[in-house]
Order: sequence, then C-alpha cells, then structure tokens
Amino acid sequence: MLYQICNGAVKFAAETVLEHINFEIRKTEKIAVVGRNGCGKTTLLKLIAGEVELSKRDSDEDIYIAKAGKPVIGYLKQNAFEDDSLTMEEEVRKAFSDILQMKEEMERLVAVMDGEGGEAVISLYVRLEEQFAYLGGYTFEKEYEIVLKKLGFAPEDKKKKLSEFSGGQQTKIAFARMLLSKPDILLLDEPTNHLDMATINWLEGYLKDYDRAVVIVSHDRMFLDRVVDVVYEIEYKTAVRYPGNYSAFMERKRLNWEKQRKDYELQQKEIERLQTLVERFKNKPTKVAMTRSKLKQIEHMVKVDAPVRYDLKTFHADFKPERESVTDVLRVSQLAIGYEKPLATVTFEQKKGHKIGIIGDNGAGKSTLLRTLTGQLVPLGGSFAFGDRVDWGYFEQQMAQYTSDKTVLDDFWEEFPDLKRLDVRSWLGAFLFGQEEVFKQINMLSGGEKVRLALAKIFRRLPNYLILDEPTNHMDIVGKESLEAMLKEYPGSVLFVSHDRYFVKEIADSLLVFEEGAVNYYPYGYEQYWEKVQAEQQEQPLPDDRKIQRPGNAPDILRKKTGQEEQSVYNEKSEVDQNSQKGYNPGKEAAKKKRRQERLEMLIEENEEQIAAYQVQLEDPAVQADYEKLMALEELLRAANERLEELMAEWDGIIT
Repeated sequence: MLYQICNGAVKFAAETVLEHINFEIRKTEKIAVVGRNGCGKTTLLKLIAGEVELSKRDSDEDIYIAKAGKPVIGYLKQNAFEDDSLTMEEEVRKAFSDILQMKEEMERLVAVMDGEGGEAVISLYVRLEEQFAYLGGYTFEKEYEIVLKKLGFAPEDKKKKLSEFSGGQQTKIAFARMLLSKPDILLLDEPTNHLDMATINWLEGYLKDYDRAVVIVSHDRMFLDRVVDVVYEIEYKTAVRYPGNYSAFMERKRLNWEKQRKDYELQQKEIERLQTLVERFKNKPTKVAMTRSKLKQIEHMVKVDAPVRYDLKTFHADFKPERESVTDVLRVSQLAIGYEKPLATVTFEQKKGHKIGIIGDNGAGKSTLLRTLTGQLVPLGGSFAFGDRVDWGYFEQQMAQYTSDKTVLDDFWEEFPDLKRLDVRSWLGAFLFGQEEVFKQINMLSGGEKVRLALAKIFRRLPNYLILDEPTNHMDIVGKESLEAMLKEYPGSVLFVSHDRYFVKEIADSLLVFEEGAVNYYPYGYEQYWEKVQAEQQEQPLPDDRKIQRPGNAPDILRKKTGQEEQSVYNEKSEVDQNSQKGYNPGKEAAKKKRRQERLEMLIEENEEQIAAYQVQLEDPAVQADYEKLMALEELLRAANERLEELMAEWDGIIT
C-alpha cells in the first residue's frame, strides 16, 4: 500500500462533497476515478495532492490519510509556470534537476575513487547509481526528445519562450514536464483533452509501461479500457472500488446490482411466506412453537437493502426529421479548405442514413471542413453540393462558450416563438432543464449545460442531416452514452468530428481521416480502421477473414461440487410419488396422512436449512468474485425456494 484514505470526507462550507471515502493506491496500479460531472472526482485528486484537507467529523470512526514513506505526488495544474520568460527547454528540463545533480555528484565520486577514496566512497556511489538508474538517469535524454515529439512539438519550439505558446500548448508543456519528472503517484485530470488520437495512442502505451502508480480522471472510455486495472466510482458522495478496466467495472456494477435485486426480492418473498404462515397458524395451540420459530427466523435475518438505482439521470429526445432527404445527401469534390492557403483537399460522398466520423491530427483541418460546408468559410478550390431536401443542423465547439443574460426558457422560446409554453418546458425538460433550471441565466450555465441547450435547439428544428463538431466535449460518460443512443436511433445522416474514439466506434459506419498530409475515406468503422493501422505499424498484412473469438461456456464448477447436496434435497420426490400411487384404504388414511405430514415438516426444515446455507455461501467474498460460481449458486437457491413452496403447498393441503 502506497497511499490510503480511511473514512475520508471533504466539505466546503456547509456542503459535503465527499464522505465515507476509503481509497487505496498500491504500488504500480493504474487507477481510474469515474462518476458524473460534479460528483467530486477532481476534489479527490486535490485531496491526494494535498491541496484540500480532510474535514473533521464527530465520529468514532478512524479518519486518516496514511502513506508508505514519502511518495512524490505529481499533479498537473493549470498556469503552473512561475516564469513564462523561460524557454520551453529550460522549463521542461526542470524535471531532470535531481538527475542532473546526481550525475554531477557521481562524477565527483568517480574522481575521488580514482584517488583511492576508500570503501565508504564506493558504497555511496553504488547507492547513488541505483537511485540514478531508478529515476531514468541513463535514458532521460532520449525520453525527453520522444515526449516532446509525441506531444506535437518541433525541435525549434525548444527555444521559444513559454509566453509565445497558446494556452493549450502551455498545458502540454506542463504535462511533459510532469511526465518526465516521474513522480511515485501521477495524478491526471482529463489527460486526453487537447490531444489528437495519435498522441492519445502513444500516451496509453507510455502510462501502461510507467513503473509507478497513476490515478486518472477521464471521460475517455477507450483510454480507460486500455490503461487502467482498477476503477473507483464516486456515486452519492462515496467511492466503491472495482478491479479491472472500465468495461469490467461496468459489467461488475451491473451484475452486483442485479444480484442485490435478486437477493432483496428473494428475501422479501421469504419474509412474506413466513409471515403468512405465522398469520395462518398463530391461533392454533399445536403450532405455537412453529410460529415463534418463524418470527425468530425473520428477526434474525441479515436484511438485504433494496438496490439503489444507478445515477443515470440524463437528457433524451426521441425525434424524427421533419422530412426525408434524397439518397445523395452530400458530394464533395477536390474541395480545398483553409484560410490564406489550403490545409487539405477533400473528396468524398455521403448517402442518406450514413454516419461519417472525421478523425485526425489537431490543426489538420477537420473543423475547417465543417465550417466550409456550413458556409462560414469560403472554399479555396473545388466544389461541394448538398442534395435536394437536405435540412442540416450544425453544432460547433464555440457553442459551449455561448453567453447571454437571458434565461434558458426565454433564450429557447425566442428561437421557437410558435411553440406553446407547455411544449417549450417539455422539450427543455427532456434535456434536463426542468423546474428551476429553466430560469437560470445562460451566463450561469456550465459548459456541459450550454452544450445540452445547443443540442436541444438543433434537434428541435428536426433536421435530417446533423453536422457535429466535437459534441461530446464537456459531457460526462452518461451524457456521451445518451448522445450515442440518440444518434444510433436517428434515421438521418450524420457528419461529425470527434477525438473520443469510443464515441467514433459506436456511431461511425465510415471514416474520413486526416492523416500524413492527405484526407482518406474508409468505408468502414473505427475498429477495422484501427486494425489496419496496427497491421501497417507491424508491417504485417491484415488477415482476409477476421474471425471473432467468442468465449465458450465455462464449466459449471459449483453445480458439480454441490450436486450431491442438491440431490439430498430433491431425492424425496420419488418416494412421494410412489406413496401417492398406492391404493386408497379409508381405515389407514388418517395414520398415513399423519406420517406424511411429519415427513413433509422434516423435509421443509431440511430445505430451509439448505436455503440458509446457500444464502451464507452467497455472502462469501470468494464466491462473489467468481461469476460462474455466483450464478450457479443463485440457480440452486432459486430451485430450493421453488421446492420449498411445493412442499409447503402439499403440507398446507394435508392439514386443512
């Protein structure tokens, strides 16, 4: 354990942001922190970095932060430069100050050893050399060049002053310095923002090979899938740890929720059955002991809470275009795009219903293409034409910076004056502007809220062709998934720019890629495109048939182990059937019914004990961690409960 928070809480004034937080960082773990916007993810990073403190609480619980030794924690901050008159090279090479000092000291010790400095000097040199190697002393120069190149800086940029770089470039410079300083715990808040896909792919490999701990807050699901091995989800102000990457976390969360729901429903059903028995026989003197036993059984149950529903509150809009377009919605031929000189030349066609994703390096011309198609920029050559009956709606990145003193309600209604107030409120409510939110001023909205308002306006116009420039910026993961669901169901055509590879994978059925100075069209989605890229990097041809390896059905281990136990519960069935087939004898019927009643009561008791045993096994962490065993055990429990109901029904029929 490198770092630990125990029962932590953070409050700002009267507002509790985090509470009952138990969080661990172990050795070289790569940890993701996920959750809705505003749930406290960045606050947790600041707590780890020491920028905020634990709040004191009146509680008997142990509340503390523990560290193994004195781990160096690196946290990327905005505007982190003390002196922007320094060159980029001078600023980034600050990361190597300790290494350079060690190098000087090692050179001094070598000189002393040449003069027979003794074993003490040799021992000091060995210890220093080990630390020098651990910090990357033999590879830092090469790594320095690679990191700057991968982050998009040219060799001549090294001599530029920090003040000459844009805000986004300055963030990259601070990021480079922090990566190269190699802290024991690396804290990254949305590290893929402002990075193109090629740089993100490189960063994934860099972090996977990073031999220390990393804690990441990110909405990039594919990035998290490829990098992390632990996920903490913050929901309802507390955190839960899940092993595995993001996809594994989502599956485990779903299974945990379903298991708790099943356990809760089974227990409620069992409580109802026991209470029914008590009510039926509480006034019969011969059944007093039994009814007391059932009441105690209810009393001693470890109650299963009803599962808390996921925090999935998000926007939605079920709309269809006002009219259909023709089949050929867009034709682009040798279109030269740019400002004073062309950035790229583009040729492609788009059919009705197709969804084309545009990807590529920053500054290559992706957004410029959309601005040209929507008439904001004049083409520098070539041509393009929309088909007949094409009604397009355009979302641009700047909409997240929209400012106005108007309220959300007035701003939206002004654009759609023919709508009734009820219709306006209903539509805005679908995009999470309900109750008091519609009376917020535009200037008071967050970037994500402004994006939702812009999308609400675009979709209300019912276009049959959507042109979207980075629509998922400022959205949390649930928001992205909601937009994905809407676009998948949308029957119109879509042309969109995105750096979110998961979003591209889910939506695009073809790609327009700005790569190596050219713009290439691929009639397939992101996964097949990524296979092509990897094959080219490895200089290996793609296989002709891409067979999907599907996992086979795993053996039912638990059922094999517990088969004999299950048989002991059910082996009475043949005896019951045989007895029922014997001839009817009025003289012996009363005694026979008595024996059967006693036998049924014994079987019921055994079955209830078996059910209790299964329920205990379900609480075993080892079983909960094994999906195969868990599912098999729940099936046995279900069957045992069904058998118990059959026995109780027969017993009830005998005594009534």
